[in-house]
Formats: sequence, C-alpha cells, structure tokens
Amino acid sequence: MFQLPADCLNEIFEHFENDKFTLHSCMLVNRYWCGVSVRIFWRNGQNYNTSNLNTLIACLPITSKEILYNNEIIISTSTLKTPIFNYASFCKVLSVNRVYYKIEKLLENQQYISPQILKYYTLIVAQEIFQMFMNEISSLRSFSFYSYPDMTFNIYFIGAKDCLRNLTELCCSSDISPEIFYQLSQICYNIQSLTIGFERTIAHGIADLISVQRNLKSFDMILCHGMRINEQTNIIFSTLLRKFPNTLIKLNVYVRNNCFSLLFIANLLNLQELKLSFDCGEYFVDFEKLQYANFPHLQVLTIPDAYPRDGLLVKFLENNGKNLKEIYIRETKGCDDISLNIAIAKFCPNLKKFSVGIKKLVSLKIILLCCKNLESIKIWCGRGFLSMKEALEAFVKYSQNANELILFHEFAERFRLSPEELESAFMKWTDREPQKSFSLVVIKYDGISLDSDENIEIINKYIKLGVIKKFKATNLVEYYN
Repeated sequence: MFQLPADCLNEIFEHFENDKFTLHSCMLVNRYWCGVSVRIFWRNGQNYNTSNLNTLIACLPITSKEILYNNEIIISTSTLKTPIFNYASFCKVLSVNRVYYKIEKLLENQQYISPQILKYYTLIVAQEIFQMFMNEISSLRSFSFYSYPDMTFNIYFIGAKDCLRNLTELCCSSDISPEIFYQLSQICYNIQSLTIGFERTIAHGIADLISVQRNLKSFDMILCHGMRINEQTNIIFSTLLRKFPNTLIKLNVYVRNNCFSLLFIANLLNLQELKLSFDCGEYFVDFEKLQYANFPHLQVLTIPDAYPRDGLLVKFLENNGKNLKEIYIRETKGCDDISLNIAIAKFCPNLKKFSVGIKKLVSLKIILLCCKNLESIKIWCGRGFLSMKEALEAFVKYSQNANELILFHEFAERFRLSPEELESAFMKWTDREPQKSFSLVVIKYDGISLDSDENIEIINKYIKLGVIKKFKATNLVEYYN
C-alpha cells in the first residue's frame, strides 16, 4: 500500500494540533502514523491531562521513582512496560502551573490524603517531572510560570541551560523568584514574545531579562487587580520600560483600576501593533503628550474599552492614521464620538479592517464612504447599537470595496431580521457595479438572530447566485478561537 512520506503526514497532522481526539485516532492507525503524530500530540504541555501526567510518571528514571517510593508516594501507572517513546522530549510548550494542577488531580484521584500531605506530594512529583523535562527536552519553545502558593520551579535543574537556551516565548507573573529572572537573563537572549502579569511584588531581574533580548517583538503588560501604582512602583516601571529594545513591534497594555503613564510608548518607534485596554478614560495618564508621538510603522490600533477623551485620540490619529490598516475601538460599549469617527474617515485612508460599537447611522455612513480601501467591518447590533437591519442596509448602500460584513448580535436585544428585509438588502447588492460577492458572518449570544430557517433559505439562494461568498453563524467563543 502507498505510504505518504513522514514530512507530508506531519504537515497534515499539524492541522490537528488542538484536536487531541483526532490525533489520538491517528496514533492508533499503525506504528508509522503513530511515530509521526505522537510528537504533535505531546508537543503542547498546556493541553496535558491527568493521563499525560500518568504516562510521564511511568517514564521517570529509576532514581526519581526511588525518591517517590521513599516518600511513600505510590502512583499506579497505566503501563508496567517500558514506554515506547521518550514522551517528555516531544514537549515544546511547558506550563508549570498546568503540570502542578494535573499532578494534584492525579494524586487526589488515586488515594485519599490530607490537603497538607497532598501539597507535599505534589511538590515532590512535580520536581521530578520538571527535572526529566529539563534533561530530555533539547529546545523548549514556550515556558509559562505564574506564582501560586506552594508552587516552585528550580531553575538550576540539570539540563535547564540547554533546554531553555532557545526559548522564544515566556509568560510569567512579576512575583516569581528573582533568581528565575536572573538565570533566564543569563541563558535566554532570543525571546520574541514576553507576557508579564504585574502583581504587588515586582521581582528584581525583570529589567535585566528584557535588556539582554536581541529579538523581542511582542510584549504583553498586564497590571493585575492587586497591583497598586505609587511612587515606588513608578520608579520601578520607569527603569524597566526604558530597557525595551527597538525590535519591539507589538505592545499590549492591560490596566485595571489604576492610572498608568504611557509615555514610554513614545520611544517604541518600530511598533506595528498597539493595544491599550483600560477600564476608565482617566487612567490614560500622559496621553496628552503621547498624542503627538509618531509611529511610522503602526498598522493595528486596538482600544477595546475606555479611550482617551477631549480630542486626544483624534490628534493621535492625525499623526499616525496614514499607515493604519486595522482599527478596533470601544467595541463592547459603543462610541458616540462623531469627531472620532470623522477623524478615522479623514486620517486613515488605508484602513482595511474596522470594528467599533457604532450607535448612530451617520457615523457608519461616514466610515463606509470615506474609507475606500475597507475590506472588512464588524458592527455591533442590538440594545443601544444599530439594529441588524440598519447595519446591513448601510453596508449594502455605502460600502465600496468591502467584501466581508461581521454582525455581532448583542444578547439583550430580542428581534428578528425579516426574510423580506434580508432579501431586499441582497437584491440591492446585486444592482451594484461592478458586481462582487461578500462574506456574511453573524456572531450571536443566543438563538434569536439572522439564522432562522426562512433567512437561511434566502441566504442559500444568494450563495448559489454568487452574491454571498460565505455565510457563517457562530457564537463568541467559536469566533475568537
């Protein structure tokens, strides 16, 4: 029988990376398929369950098993035979928290022990698992560790230096051991994506880790609820944020219940993507100075919740709108700022994707008429936003080169778009010159939406006529995953 080469199989199986059921089925076909798919199945430690941890315990070296035995930790594994593969070596994405959690669940399921002993046993088993990972993984790609009570990670594990040397993604909290940050700064120089959740404690060594990076491209900065900005933390942040290399092209800042200065962003001249997530407009400290900063490469701007008022964002767009290709502003709460919408239309001529919670039809009309290169627009409908009928009719009447309409149906609004209204909109689209098809996506919270039986029949009719290129009705979780 003809057998596909391993590299072809691998490319096919890559599409099932997040589908463990299908990957497991591939592993059962034959030894050849198993040898290819098992590496993908075990790659992402974020997906490990208790069964995975049970198998890893069976793979522990004799010395580690003796340590478990001497501490009276008896875990019945799924096999008494020597494992066929070196499963630990396949891991490229390692989550310390995930491993701890699944070990704890495994121990809970196998024997009754007190909470205190459970924590002790979990710590011992976890340390042996991590030591095996450090020994067996030749080059870890992604590592995450968020501080949690009774959870530790020994950065001095044998093999850790080689395992972590080529790390490209790091996710952690600011209050883990300073020694971890120090050692990582001595080992890892090529981290490309860094995510730090800033808690009340900010460990020494974070600035050093950032400063030694040669190719840092993305930074997610999360100020957690427990974090409080004061004079001391401002000094720490000021020192830390000056360490960013000029290689940074993507910055996400998440701030809750805090005022936070954004002046440091002005130095990041190579930014291509900027996301500022604040829950109150007053928290945009120093944006009146940032509004004059120039980012010649900025292509994506996302401000999903509160946004700077008093024309500050308008001035920012005047300086930086020319190269913007995507804008997402105040999607979930709506935006009645006509001056802001006019600024987008005036200063962002190359916009291709746009999403905003529009509440007035005139705002949508301005955007569609002025942004001639717009290809995709997402419009929130229902409750205080435009109705689905208004959004669809405006898109049909005023859009010029757009080929995708995404309607986000707000759950609180109870209405249907009638089949007559839907067909009328599609008929008007067919009268446009030149004729072209468009994709229609409906994101909904509930079943009261555009995808009724009558409407689906009409949609299918216009798919056959070539008016609708693609139709999809989905929920929020499916859409963003």
